[in-house]
Amino acid sequence: MKSGNTAKDLYKQLRALPWPELWAEHVPRFDRATPRERFDTVAVIRAVGVVFSESGPAEQKDDVKQWLVGLLHDPEEKIRRYAMAALPKIGVGPAEEAELLALLQKTTSAREEKFLGQTFDKIGGEATLEAIEADGSFSPKTVQRVKASVARTQSPSSIRLDRTVFDFSRVRIHLRGRRGLEAIMREEIEAQGKFRVVEVSPGLVTVTAPTAFTLADLFALRCFGSVAFVLGLVKPADEAASTEALAAAIASPHAQRLLEALTDGAIRYRLEFIGKGHQRAAVRRVTDRAYTLCPRILNDPREAPWAIDIHTTGEGQSVELRPRLTPDPRHPYRLGDVPAASHPPLAACMARLAGRMENETVWDPFCGSGLELIERARLGGVRRVHGTDLSAPAIDIARRNFTAARLAPIEARFTCCDFRDFPRLESLPPHSLTLLITNPPLGRRIPIPNLRGLIADLFALAARMLQPGGRLVFTNPFPMESPEPSLKLQSRHVVDLGGFDCRLEVYWKTAR
Repeated sequence: MKSGNTAKDLYKQLRALPWPELWAEHVPRFDRATPRERFDTVAVIRAVGVVFSESGPAEQKDDVKQWLVGLLHDPEEKIRRYAMAALPKIGVGPAEEAELLALLQKTTSAREEKFLGQTFDKIGGEATLEAIEADGSFSPKTVQRVKASVARTQSPSSIRLDRTVFDFSRVRIHLRGRRGLEAIMREEIEAQGKFRVVEVSPGLVTVTAPTAFTLADLFALRCFGSVAFVLGLVKPADEAASTEALAAAIASPHAQRLLEALTDGAIRYRLEFIGKGHQRAAVRRVTDRAYTLCPRILNDPREAPWAIDIHTTGEGQSVELRPRLTPDPRHPYRLGDVPAASHPPLAACMARLAGRMENETVWDPFCGSGLELIERARLGGVRRVHGTDLSAPAIDIARRNFTAARLAPIEARFTCCDFRDFPRLESLPPHSLTLLITNPPLGRRIPIPNLRGLIADLFALAARMLQPGGRLVFTNPFPMESPEPSLKLQSRHVVDLGGFDCRLEVYWKTAR
């Protein structure tokens, strides 16, 4: 090790070493060093925790834990702190937990107690919970983190999609999606008939449930991006008043009833200030106070089934309870994805715009992972689908996703080719398609040499391949209409596709 390097520089050097060299050379050197040298090279402990967690052999684990536990008794507090930070990365059992609790009982350092609390946040079990509750000096943050850790193993949480929710007719439900898709979202909601639309604003449709409902009823809708229950609106105020109001909304009887109705196991949530960055201090203040008001609802940033999102609006801060469901129950067929693929809600909106025609023959010239074809096929009436893409991996993914969707018997062909060659390769005569639906490359991630020419070619092929009454549904990156006289614009939605506007357009083929 080079003298004179900062601890950060030393850690970077050690972090890059192979595990055998770190363990066989640098750990013994650290053990033999003088107290001053050990203080200066304490980064060895951090490196051991990180490198072993990534590449250390399983048979070495007990030796590493024993070494770290021994360091908990070192006379130098800094070394003890580094050891307690490294242990959770290796894995802590009852014996190591007992050693940490013993250190908690005898420490007289407020700083060390703080770091022990952070360690217990990560590894605390029942013994830890009993000890810190009896101690009474730990922060609500640490106590509820340990409770959450115990709950993850003893009372795993899950969200109940099938549980019927009664007497929540006054609950406002926010369905968020891409700006510009609100009208399509609204049409789908009204067609389903389970929920009543009460307000529409950019990127947001607000509904209520006049009758009993389940989360499955909400997730039967496919055009929204996320769903959340509104817990309250907090008006602008100073820090203390805002913290109190946000915590009161989280711990309210209204929130408790919803969470109890829709959760199996311990109730755990993750708090997020949307669009505001991490906001760690604010999160800590709000969650500590919410725990004080209702200890049954636990803040837990690890694997929590619920999120409570704070959205800043013109009227204040909207407190919203959002289920964190991964994977999305609407898309179990997504076995794979490709860069720049469509978002499933956009694909669902495009399919709804296309409408339904019996004995439909559909082509997606830039099929990517196949979402548009799958969403259209789910609406019924499809007899045959064709997907083309220049990427062979994309074609393989689209084929697997389409099979996984388990749709009614549909002839599906996926071809790796330039879309301009598709009719010739598949021996398809003109006017043989009823629907062309696609989200073409928009030139944002991968430059397209002549994107305008590509869109013009797409219009030309649509005019040639669609039968009269056929439709072209696609995202158009340019403010240009079809130069083909047989294609008539029926509708246009200007949609935010992640920082830039695009036109979601529907054309009808009028004549040959």
